[in-house]
Amino acid sequence: MKKNSLIVLSGGMDSVTMLHEYASSIELAVTFNYGSNHNMRELDCARLHCRQLSIEHVVIDLSFIGEYFHSSLLEGADAIPEGEYDFDNMKSTVVPFRNGIMLAAAAGLAESRGLTRVMIANHAGDHALYPDCRASFVKAMSRAISEGTYDNIMLYAPYTHLTKGQIASRGKCFDIDYATTYSCYKGGEHHCGVCGTCRERRQALAEAGIDDPTIYTES
Repeated sequence: MKKNSLIVLSGGMDSVTMLHEYASSIELAVTFNYGSNHNMRELDCARLHCRQLSIEHVVIDLSFIGEYFHSSLLEGADAIPEGEYDFDNMKSTVVPFRNGIMLAAAAGLAESRGLTRVMIANHAGDHALYPDCRASFVKAMSRAISEGTYDNIMLYAPYTHLTKGQIASRGKCFDIDYATTYSCYKGGEHHCGVCGTCRERRQALAEAGIDDPTIYTES
């Protein structure tokens, strides 16, 4: 089968799962360096999985986001709220229009490489919190990408209506070692265990029946 896809790969659980599930169609993975607290931790994971699957990996610098945008995700570990992964607690972590910016760059890269599909691993757990993860955004961005490219590039987001636990269940089928993915918004050497993303990670792995291999600094 001809490989026709580019994937936006963070190095977190969801995009790494998608990388493995759709590896047979993925020609290129792109990770964006935008200055988040956990960017470099995720990048190491993204590189590792691309090497494992022999998929070309490129890194694109979007450091202007970290320089000019406001979000606790860009402002150091101490700015990240602890507690549950819900709207009131996690709203400060929103990076304005992050996915829109990344998908625009990914679409241009895909067209430059002669690829016809861009993939992103947004999921249902993010919908209430992040506007650029919602199904309505995916639909609108898909039309914009198609209309704005000669090859009518398609935006493909197959996890949009799945929970993180359901995504982890898919990863279980591919024997993904989730110890080699990263989620913590604080960006430390080990997952903190107390921020919203660490809590969500734990819950997803438990729902999927996966023994959590993550090292947490706090239980």
